[in-house]
Amino acid sequence: MYRQIMIPVDLAHIERLEKALKTGADLANLYGIPVCYVGVTANTPSEAARNPTEFTAKMEQFGQAQAEKYGLSKVSSAAYISHDPAVDLDRILLRAAKEHGADLVVMASHVPGLAEHLFASNAGYFASYSDASVLVVR
Repeated sequence: MYRQIMIPVDLAHIERLEKALKTGADLANLYGIPVCYVGVTANTPSEAARNPTEFTAKMEQFGQAQAEKYGLSKVSSAAYISHDPAVDLDRILLRAAKEHGADLVVMASHVPGLAEHLFASNAGYFASYSDASVLVVR
């Protein structure tokens, strides 16, 4: 089956990710697969953290909290820092999937609107260019 699951996480909007987090955890438990939670932030203060060091610590805490919540035995987390996450997010997530050996990525999405018909969504872009299987959860 799969060897590594990656779940992209936006710490500023955790409430929107619950369904994707649970889906990823259920798959990890079902098949005994490790999970890596990946977050991307700016090197300036954001909603999620005041600085990259704090963001990295919050990502680690988030991963451990998910492990406890869902009974996951193999969990890691990774924090990526960008000058402009809005511009770099797609490229960074593709790089993260390769660096962590993810062959399944479980991503949260939203109901597409007009903007997604003109510009690709993050999940759509990732699914188009990734070597990994992608499960987009609405």
